[in-house]
Amino acid sequence: MPWLWLLALLGVPAQMVNEYLLHRFVFHLPPPRPQWAFDLLYRAHYGHHDFPTNPRLFFAPGFVVVPVLAGNLIAVWAILRLAGADWAVPGAAAVVAVGGGVTFLAYEWFHTTAHLPVARTAVERHVARLHMQHHFRDTSTWFHVTAGGAVLDRAFGTAIGREDLAGQPRAAFIRTLGMRPDDPRLVAARARFAGRYGLGAAEITRAARVTGG
Repeated sequence: MPWLWLLALLGVPAQMVNEYLLHRFVFHLPPPRPQWAFDLLYRAHYGHHDFPTNPRLFFAPGFVVVPVLAGNLIAVWAILRLAGADWAVPGAAAVVAVGGGVTFLAYEWFHTTAHLPVARTAVERHVARLHMQHHFRDTSTWFHVTAGGAVLDRAFGTAIGREDLAGQPRAAFIRTLGMRPDDPRLVAARARFAGRYGLGAAEITRAARVTGG
């Protein structure tokens, strides 16, 4: 069914919405009290803010990617089946695995080029500028990463202009998403993941230093 390639195009905006919602409402959840739950969130996203130049923390972990992929496949399959489509399985694969998969790879690409000191295209520079504002000025804004996703931040009220951003103070403890850098949960998570992600003792000590807020 060649027309399924056209259906795959629906996976592009769907994955961009998925990216935005996950980043805003899951990855930026308030820090859990139990250490095991905090460690999961730290690996999923908090650690990336804590050490934003560590390439090993750039990419979404498998325990996030696999359940989201499976859930999306089941959801699209169920919608198509309820609509009476006898091609629900290939349809779900086209939307989620093809369209969504390609868009997810684009997310990983733009996210990586935003954080690494590499030559960037004009589009990559635009994405990097907004993403660095999210990391280092106001973590409650610019949740999209994939190019074109800024429309979602504008639609959901999480976009901010340069003048408004310049007129507000930098958020307290921004690299730890508002937590004190020496919070015991952060200290424990850094120690747990240090070996796996190549975090040196001096780097961990600097991360735990309270310099303001």
